[in-house]
Amino acid sequence: MKTIDQFNFNHKKALIRVDFNVPLNEQMQVTDTTRIEAAKPTIIKVLEDGGSCVLMSHLGRPKDRESEFSLKHVVGVASDILGVSVKFVDDCVGPEVAKELSQLLPGEIVLLENLRYHPEEEKGDVAFAKALSECGDIYVNDAFGTAHRAHASTTVVAQFFPETKCFGYLLASEIENVNKVLEDSQPPVTAIIGGAKVSSKITIIENILDKVDHLIIGGGMAFTFVKAQGGKIGNSLVEDDKQELALEILEKAKQKKVQVHLPSDSIIAEKFSNDSKTEVTEINQIPDGWMGLDVGPKTIESFSQVILASKTILFNGPVGVFEMPNFAKGTIAVCEAIAEATKNGAFSLVGGGDSVAAVKQFDFGDKVSYVSTGGGAMLEMLEGKTLPGIAAILE
Repeated sequence: MKTIDQFNFNHKKALIRVDFNVPLNEQMQVTDTTRIEAAKPTIIKVLEDGGSCVLMSHLGRPKDRESEFSLKHVVGVASDILGVSVKFVDDCVGPEVAKELSQLLPGEIVLLENLRYHPEEEKGDVAFAKALSECGDIYVNDAFGTAHRAHASTTVVAQFFPETKCFGYLLASEIENVNKVLEDSQPPVTAIIGGAKVSSKITIIENILDKVDHLIIGGGMAFTFVKAQGGKIGNSLVEDDKQELALEILEKAKQKKVQVHLPSDSIIAEKFSNDSKTEVTEINQIPDGWMGLDVGPKTIESFSQVILASKTILFNGPVGVFEMPNFAKGTIAVCEAIAEATKNGAFSLVGGGDSVAAVKQFDFGDKVSYVSTGGGAMLEMLEGKTLPGIAAILE
């Protein structure tokens, strides 16, 4: 795996695909700087070598050149985080860009305008990728969040750098940490798979059954399994057309000697609201008109025991509606158990939008081994897919 450490950037321009697709508020201020901070080590390495950085990224899903999707809104925060004044050019290809880059000195950084202002970016257009390639001497992909997209800047551009392409620190680290779960794990291995729907997680579950000892299923998807086994789930979230699939998963797990842990009790509510009246009931005895919104105390106890006995842990999806304080106890307890297991020497990987959000919200980010920056990309890696952005560097 060719990484940035194998290159010296002295008097070289590094064309770095970063993921600065950050959230902005109505005042166009960055509200979460995680992705910019994650790119910093790669950028600093280039500058310390005596090179310069040409950063390219997308932001949002512009239909035209709407100003709210301009990366100019990110420049100030990026300058503060990187400790270097970041220059900005309001396009990513063309004569104006070429002129600006011809004057770029070692130690300087320039951020190009939103790649998606050009429809050719998402189409993976070869001519557009070639134009991008003329912006640098060495291509560095450090954008894990877009590594599953075969776009011009993430994949196609790499072909114009046959000998001078590499992974940045962030992307190399993401690959290494996902592989610690998929290829190089210490048993017992536990996967906690939560979230709303079985359908969105089915390929992950099927791919990891050969690699785990314990499978904890929580969140809304658990009710499809419970109903499939004949349980009463009231008005809880369910995918009726996935019940047969749920039974097949349980049977496959049994054949592979994977212990599946479903919730045994549930915090139920009369309506989907934090202020709703609640009760605790067996998960297969939820009355009509009520819905399960979190796991109950018995489940918290049993899930925690499994997690604490694990040496490798994957956390992908919350076990309750943690956005509402009254239904966050289960997810917080899972985070606490993962943090404790990690402290005792386990390796823990958190990935997928909602589980990452939960870990951040409840301040567990520095208490787990690794928090992935790429939701869709990590899910596809867990599904066993080859990501085009990674394959392009390895070719």
